Amino acid sequence: MLSNSIIELDRAHLVHPVASYRGHEKLGVRVLSSASGATVTDMSGRQLVDGFAGLWCVNAGYGHHSIVEAAARQMRELPYATAYFGLGSEPAIRLAAELAERAPGDLNHVYFTLGGSDAIDSTIRFIRYYNHARGTPERDQFISLEQGYHGSSTVGAGLTALPIFHAGFGIPFDWQHKIPSHYAYRNPVGTDPQAIIDASKQALRSKVEEIGPERVAAFYAEPIQGSGGVLVPPPGWMKAMRDLCHELDILFVADEVITGFGRTGPLFACSEDDIVPDFLTVAKGLTSGYVPMGAVLMSDHVYNTIADGAGAAAVGHGYTYSAHPVSAAVALEVLHLYESGLLENGRRAGRRLMAGLQELADHPLVGDVRGRGMLAAVELVIDKTAKTPLPAAADPARRIFDRAWDNGLVLRAFGNGVLGYAPPLCCTDADIDAIITRTRKTLDQTLEDPDVRVLLA
Repeated sequence: MLSNSIIELDRAHLVHPVASYRGHEKLGVRVLSSASGATVTDMSGRQLVDGFAGLWCVNAGYGHHSIVEAAARQMRELPYATAYFGLGSEPAIRLAAELAERAPGDLNHVYFTLGGSDAIDSTIRFIRYYNHARGTPERDQFISLEQGYHGSSTVGAGLTALPIFHAGFGIPFDWQHKIPSHYAYRNPVGTDPQAIIDASKQALRSKVEEIGPERVAAFYAEPIQGSGGVLVPPPGWMKAMRDLCHELDILFVADEVITGFGRTGPLFACSEDDIVPDFLTVAKGLTSGYVPMGAVLMSDHVYNTIADGAGAAAVGHGYTYSAHPVSAAVALEVLHLYESGLLENGRRAGRRLMAGLQELADHPLVGDVRGRGMLAAVELVIDKTAKTPLPAAADPARRIFDRAWDNGLVLRAFGNGVLGYAPPLCCTDADIDAIITRTRKTLDQTLEDPDVRVLLA
């Protein structure tokens, strides 16, 4: 009775993100009730391996009592402290220092947000201010990648290049531009790494020339494109694009909201890519999703330009919950857990995950397996030679998610038939093996789907 009551309350009142409202009303909600490690349990008692860490965010895994205690202790001592008026709290100050110490290069200045979307929004405001401060206000054009994701706020969703975030919203804006993704599996130049890098560099040069070299302010890139289908660039791609931006006097923004905090192996993927961006955005794994928080890390030269330009005047950008002490206390404990063994466990589990997914490559529906660390994807096709995607009639996002759920696995099923994986770093061998076994079962069931079989016949 309670379960039915909750489902009806949800149907009547809770608006879910990125959902078909009428479709959700019809199908109803699946309510999660508890979680531990890499396992979540729903209200019916069904246990599932969470192969997606919530929304790529519960990097540390569920049920860490030390994180809960850190939050409770901070709530008892100081539940809120504004960062306005020159005020602050010790956890936020210490967290900023800890992040700056670990970030690549001279990313020594940290502005805290509530999550990834407003971190991206903040970079746009900072970049505009930066160019006004240095006397180049005409640099007001921004470039990102097709199939990239940079949040769901109005401005960030314009940088995002996924149609669902644009339809009906009147975005992107005319100052937001795109160049093709490096998407190796479906790249017109083929799969050769250097050819892909050269094509991306030429696309950026051409776009800058088209807009006007004196007009472009910044280029945004994820070390791995997450919501676009876990698209992994060839080695050296990030560095090549970062170097080109430096040559063109364009700020380079590395969006690590998904890739940060052990997701690809190290604390920051940019370290692995051997680059120092002008801005680096993080969220998700920063607090392992236990409480909301994001951050913008900015380089010395950007910070100093803004500070010198403002002089004695205030820089008019702020959020009520920026540098929230409870979120900061949680993030400090999560950082401690990462460095006390979780990063190493994540690297080991990531190797096992990638090896296991590669073993699925011989499945009739598997066209591509890609990933890095604990961030991976399997792209499904009905013709491996032609790389023909699953048909829309097979409703791959919903049906595959449902099959996996029934098999005891939470994964991300994209609308084009790509399966996304981002398990918690705490995964055991048994957790990883369960992800692989249950994925294979889900693929076998999809192979028997009449809408798929008719095209394979």
